[in-house]
Amino acid sequence: MPSLDKKDLKQIKEVVDESIDERVPKIIDERVPGIVERVAEPYFTAIQENFNHIDERFDKIEKLILADHKRRIEKLETELKEVKELLAIK
Repeated sequence: MPSLDKKDLKQIKEVVDESIDERVPKIIDERVPGIVERVAEPYFTAIQENFNHIDERFDKIEKLILADHKRRIEKLETELKEVKELLAIK
């Protein structure tokens, strides 16, 4: 039986290292089908729900800001009207 030298061992290691990246996903899919979907899906769903809540909060903040600006503009219009009336009297 021939013995393996360092060169042979290095070649074997290179073959194993090159193919391991290709083999691992395939082995996982064969052994545990759908594992990625079952494990990752709840996290993606939770993240999406958090983004939806953030969007809702931003919408509420936007409505509050718009209402405040509308109120302030109306107040300024009223004050401007009063100033015009005062100036017209003199």
